[in-house]
Amino acid sequence: MTTLPSLPCYLNGEFTTLPNAKISVMDRGFIFGDGVYEVVPAYGGRLFRFAQHMARLDRNLAEFRVANPLTHTQWADVAKQLMTAFAASKGVGADALDQLIYIQITRGVALRDHVMPTDITPTVFVMTNAMTLPTEAQRSQGVACVTADDFRWEKAHIKSTSLLGAVFARQIGYDAGALETVMFRDGFLSEAAASNVWVVKDGKVLGAPKDNLVLEGIRYGLIEEICHARGIPFELRRLSRDEVKHADELLLSSATKEVLPVTLLDGQAVGTGQPGPVYAQLYAGYAEAKAQSRQP
Repeated sequence: MTTLPSLPCYLNGEFTTLPNAKISVMDRGFIFGDGVYEVVPAYGGRLFRFAQHMARLDRNLAEFRVANPLTHTQWADVAKQLMTAFAASKGVGADALDQLIYIQITRGVALRDHVMPTDITPTVFVMTNAMTLPTEAQRSQGVACVTADDFRWEKAHIKSTSLLGAVFARQIGYDAGALETVMFRDGFLSEAAASNVWVVKDGKVLGAPKDNLVLEGIRYGLIEEICHARGIPFELRRLSRDEVKHADELLLSSATKEVLPVTLLDGQAVGTGQPGPVYAQLYAGYAEAKAQSRQP
């Protein structure tokens, strides 16, 4: 049996620790994966693009047909208390650690029935941990990815806790010794198992449309902002497998990867086989955004 570390968490209105946090076996998150989640980075004790994360949480809860159980201010307060407690467990202040806050809301506890009950209380869970960012070698040399068909459901825009499809997709890459699995649906780019994917061609940043086949990462908006600020053309449209294969640069983005260059795809070099100039500009812009978020 795995022994959980005694790290701080929040469950249904109470602060506790992971070993002491318990839910019913009839929680619909456990039975059906009937829940949604958010993952919010915090740099130096300050939540990063928190308003955008809350806006996405609101959208997902609306699709989920559950009212947000906390206000945005309450979510921030819970996150800050957990960050402070986690940092204290490491013997430092919250401003000394970059952390990753995980928020999960399930529909709640009920007897097993596929129909959504409307008279139950959602289960609310929040935890935090130290953020693990890409290594300097990954940033300077790039990472390897493989491709696969996107076999997941057609509501990928919902950040659902039903992640078995993503687990299978990520395992494809892991088994091949790759960092990620870049997926295609009907011959067009969707996303990776746990990242959005960006194509750079002739100096333009290209991404998949924000539709039901892609989870709109918070970095969608940030990368567009960086591109506009630095004069880099930006466009969202359907991208063929051939366009991805012949990209000048290929990038991943996520809360933990931030912006990361892909230099090997299915064993073949992407572009020059080295991180490119557009990646360098985007990462510099990302670093600036992080630095601004640390400001009081």
